Amino acid sequence: MSVTENSAATVALPVVRPGGVPGGLEAREVSAWFGEHKVLEQVSLDMPAGQVTSLIGPSGCGKSTFLRILNRMHELIPGAALAGEVLLDGADVYAPDRRLTDARRRIGMVFQKPNPFPAMSVYDNVTAGLKLTGVRVSRSERDRLVEECLTKAGLWNEVRDRLRQPGGALSGGQQQRLCIARSLAVRPQVLLMDEPCSALDPTSTRRIEETIRELVSEVTIVIVTHNMQQAARVSDRCAFFLASPGVPGGIVEYGPTPAMFGSPQDPRTADYVHGRFG
Repeated sequence: MSVTENSAATVALPVVRPGGVPGGLEAREVSAWFGEHKVLEQVSLDMPAGQVTSLIGPSGCGKSTFLRILNRMHELIPGAALAGEVLLDGADVYAPDRRLTDARRRIGMVFQKPNPFPAMSVYDNVTAGLKLTGVRVSRSERDRLVEECLTKAGLWNEVRDRLRQPGGALSGGQQQRLCIARSLAVRPQVLLMDEPCSALDPTSTRRIEETIRELVSEVTIVIVTHNMQQAARVSDRCAFFLASPGVPGGIVEYGPTPAMFGSPQDPRTADYVHGRFG
C-alpha cells in the first residue's frame, strides 16, 4: 500500500519528574505473520518524541499487532514472526545485544482491559515493575515514587487513603489509571496504549484523555483507538491503517491530526474518519 504523508543491583530511583525525556520511536518496513498468515506489510512510521500518535482503522487491520511489535510482545505469540526494524532514539530494540527487559522498561504498555494485580494493594501495584526490572530502593523512596506516579496518572487524590487496599477493588477507570501509574514507575520513554478507554464510562474516558495530554511532555505516547473523536482530541499525529481480504494491513495515510481529519489526501481516509465505513 502506498503511504500518503499529511542481576538485581542497587541503582538510582527512576522517579518520574517534570522534565523527563521522551523517546522518539520509528518503525522501518515492519511486516508481521501469524504462522503462514501475513497481517502487516512493510509498515514504516515515525512516532516523534514528546507527541501523541494515534493509530486508527477498522478492526483486523493490524493496529494492535503493530503496537505489540513496538515493545517486543509479538514475539511471545507461538508461530508469530516479523521482519523490519523498530528504533528507539535510533537504536534497534530487536538488536541481538538488546535485553528484552530493557525494551519493556523503556517502552511501557497499557492494555485495553485494565489489568492490575487484583489481590495486590494499590501501593504494591505501582511498585511491581521495580522488582521485575531489578531496581532496589528504600521505603521512603518507594513512598515518594508511589505518590508521584499516582499523581501523574490523576489518581492520587482518589486513593491516597486506600493505598493498602486491593487494586482490584477500584473502579474500572481507576484501575486503568493505576495501570498507567504502574507503567510510569519504571520511567519509560514511550507508553503504548491499546484502546485504553474502550471499556470505560464517559467520565473515566475524559480523565484518561486528560492524563494523556498531561503526560506527553515526559513520555511519548502511541495509542490505538476506534473512537475518532478521541483520536482528534488527544493526538498530535495520526496513522490510518487498512486491510482488505487477502491483503495484509498497512498504512494508507499519516500526518498531523488536524489535517487527517480536516483535509485527508486519500478518499479512503476521508470515508473512515467521517464514519462512512468501519
